[in-house]
Amino acid sequence: MPLMEPKPEALRPGAARSASHDRVLDGRAAGTPEPLRGELTALLGPEKVLWKVSDLVKYASDASPYRFVPQVVVVPEDIDDISAILSYAHGKGREVVFRAAGTSLNGQAQGEDILVDVRHHWTGIDVLDDGAQARIRPGTTVMRANATLARYGRLLGPDPASAIACTIGGVVANNASGMTAGTTRNSYRTVSSLTFVLPSGTVVDTADPAADELLAHAEPRLCEGLLALKAEIEADAELTARIRAKYEIKNTNGYRLDAFLDGSTPVQILRGLMVGSEGTFGFISEVVFDTLPLDRKVSSALLFFPSLTAAASAVPRFNAAGAIAVELMDGNTLRASVSVQGVPADWAELPKATAALLVEFRAPDEPGQEAYERAAAEVAKGLDLVAPVASVTNEFTRETKAISGYWKARKAFVTAVGGSRPSGTTLITEDFAVPPAQLADACESLLRLQAEHGFDAAVAGHAAHGNLHFLLAFDAAKPSDVDRYAAFMDDFCRLTVERFDGSLKAEHATGRNIAPFLELEWGPKATELMWRTKQVIDPDGVLAPRIVLDRDPKAHLRGLKTIPEVELIADPCIECGFCEPTCPSEDLTTTPRQRIVLRREMMRQPNGSPVETALLDAYGYDAVDTCAGDSTCKLACPVGIDTGAMMKDFRHQRHSPREERIAALTAKNFKAVEASARLAVAAADRIGDRLLETVTGLARKAVRPDLVPEWLPEIPGAAARKLPRTSRVGASAVYYPACVNRIFGGPDGHRGPSLPQAVVAVSARAGKPVWIPEDVAGTCCATIWHSKGYDEGNAVMANRIVEAAWGWTAGGALPLVVDASSCTLGIAHEVVPYLTEENRELHRELTVVDSLVWAADELLPELTILRKTGSAVLHPTCSMQHLGDVDQLRAVAEACAEEVVVPDDAGCCAFAGDRGMLHKELTASATAKEAAEVNSREYDAYLSANRMCEIGMDRATGREYHSVLMELERATRP
Repeated sequence: MPLMEPKPEALRPGAARSASHDRVLDGRAAGTPEPLRGELTALLGPEKVLWKVSDLVKYASDASPYRFVPQVVVVPEDIDDISAILSYAHGKGREVVFRAAGTSLNGQAQGEDILVDVRHHWTGIDVLDDGAQARIRPGTTVMRANATLARYGRLLGPDPASAIACTIGGVVANNASGMTAGTTRNSYRTVSSLTFVLPSGTVVDTADPAADELLAHAEPRLCEGLLALKAEIEADAELTARIRAKYEIKNTNGYRLDAFLDGSTPVQILRGLMVGSEGTFGFISEVVFDTLPLDRKVSSALLFFPSLTAAASAVPRFNAAGAIAVELMDGNTLRASVSVQGVPADWAELPKATAALLVEFRAPDEPGQEAYERAAAEVAKGLDLVAPVASVTNEFTRETKAISGYWKARKAFVTAVGGSRPSGTTLITEDFAVPPAQLADACESLLRLQAEHGFDAAVAGHAAHGNLHFLLAFDAAKPSDVDRYAAFMDDFCRLTVERFDGSLKAEHATGRNIAPFLELEWGPKATELMWRTKQVIDPDGVLAPRIVLDRDPKAHLRGLKTIPEVELIADPCIECGFCEPTCPSEDLTTTPRQRIVLRREMMRQPNGSPVETALLDAYGYDAVDTCAGDSTCKLACPVGIDTGAMMKDFRHQRHSPREERIAALTAKNFKAVEASARLAVAAADRIGDRLLETVTGLARKAVRPDLVPEWLPEIPGAAARKLPRTSRVGASAVYYPACVNRIFGGPDGHRGPSLPQAVVAVSARAGKPVWIPEDVAGTCCATIWHSKGYDEGNAVMANRIVEAAWGWTAGGALPLVVDASSCTLGIAHEVVPYLTEENRELHRELTVVDSLVWAADELLPELTILRKTGSAVLHPTCSMQHLGDVDQLRAVAEACAEEVVVPDDAGCCAFAGDRGMLHKELTASATAKEAAEVNSREYDAYLSANRMCEIGMDRATGREYHSVLMELERATRP
């Protein structure tokens, strides 16, 4: 064992705990039992079988209120693996559940036996017919697919609020719709063809002209059974009329019985049935969508009303005016959304009765937009609008930032409202639909029902389609609370069905929590047809039992998860999963949601239990060490949970007092450390990569892999010992070259000025000269210590840089321009909690400007572009995302290149200072998709604005990245 290996005990929860009733039992501490583990390992290979108890726990939770711990998790790579898994399950009498993003709200992505992860290895999109269609793999997120389609002026019909995270497979399997899809743009209506694997292992491509012939040969009984059910339904005029009527409004409860009416052959029937089948009929391996036009002329308004009833009454008028979206939010939703960045703070003061409609019109051109705006204005004239707080305007706008803010608040309904629930409570998200004309009545009835059962109201929804969403928070550890929830559900389901003839699930699919009420809505005849359909397609009941169909009247009360309190920063998490696609370690170890899920399981365990010990043993590497600490999870999380910050705090907890002292000593003597590092890098050029890799590898084994960086061949040579000479007199800004740019030089193949020389030169050309202080050596943005959780060293350097910057800038009179985005973020924001009160005052007087903003906003207007490169690909860093200056990166690049491309799969490279040298597997995993996209063609320039991220991308792609400021210098050089 390495000398300084941290002990897992350091992260053992210290709070007094009693065993939770839903904890993982001691007998499961060893993970997947034999022979299951051994048999699947032999079948698929060890890399495709996740068996540790930490693996099982992190897959046990999803965005729903349920929690079921699987026996094993498998990660198939192709259809052959899927067929092998299904064949194994048939032969052994086991059950299989498919899981992709885990954003489903009703437990349909959870299983108690074999859970199949189809998020990994199942991504990709092929654009067909110039964008008219798209072939998409099931692990691809909706947002990722639409990013590609946007280049063709197209988009997908389904647009769920979870588009950032939910995947195509889940969207189709649940027939998810969203804000604008309604009943005409959802998956059922816009899927052109599917390729899927039936429970028997038979693969069906519905686009194949010979598909029915092939299916009849492979599955004759299945074909006969489907045609018999079709004939039976069509012979019953009353049932046929009932089925058609049920889909006049949004409905995802049960199976799509209209597939028997819409399809004339077994394959056509199956194509319809697979949509909304929730993984109970087969695995969808590929989807071909008919795409829709992306109308770019958008006008939106957030209109405030004195009550829900008043807002609901206005919906039909906007529908008639042609609005593509009319979204409803009640007062509780509006007030809770202030936790979302960008939402006006004064919404917290809105009266409880207030409600709002987010109304949007989209047109292909200016005349169409103007016509819609006139129609909207006419409708608004007759409305009873209110403006209870100063930020409310009740006006339509075309301004992109304002519209984006409206939608961000609306889409955060579940997480923002759920995040503000009482600590320790479970969140239930329900959605239902009524005929749009009855929306106001349904709102009033729902609010009364919630009050009767002691629940706070929180209502939002797709009002244009009569589709409402509401949340219920209760403590699943308290039987009385569970009883209250059960009583509410009984009354709610009867109300929806008996009073409004509505849909108990409009777009979230049946799942586990509405399965017991399926017959209430559909009646015994239609429900029995659904059971028979399941028997025809999956006669052995291998796929997803107890999802969609369950005869247990209390099935929705089984498996409700407790939410034990954890660290304050993570406690609001409702496990929605929005954070996961942004996480650099997503495909390597754990995601932010899983880090929190694992922590919660520790809190369910009694102190010292075998399960807790096993979780702690895995947590150090899987959660703490392989967290890049980039905090992009905070940007994706609607309530701003920063799991990266929590991991940094855990790193701090694992440090010994001796390690903290050494780190602080390094900060105090950083001038000598910096000089030594530059000399070491210079010496490395003479020593050679192979020897350095060997030496650092041995040191990592002896000391600790998380402390000693590994030498990488991509590490560039040393920077010049001296910085460019500049003058303080006449300077427009103070230029602070980051320590990384004082230690490392540019790419080995670069011919031209260094980054500091380029910034000085290009600023002078623009008539805005910069000054580099003579005493920058020995200062740093403090990120080195901050990222590793060395609090004392962090405080030393944070205070030093702020004091120095205040002096350099004459008390903030000049801006401080920083040439590495992560360092800009560090000085501008991350140092603040570690400053003394006096230095916080100094910090408030500073203007810290990223070099990208300096170049785009201050220099470009004054520069003459003399030459351009042909094409450039950009790597926007995570720090740029936090700072909001990705647009400036693009603006500078577009001044320097004829063609500029930001990869659709661009994300955090996870190099994270030196973390890519501590855990190179992290950067390799984080950059794999972006690197593949970059290397799919040649570019003339590979640009970013952070030296360590550039090194990470060099390693990932085999190309040489450099700062866009260096490219700007070349483009403007006389």
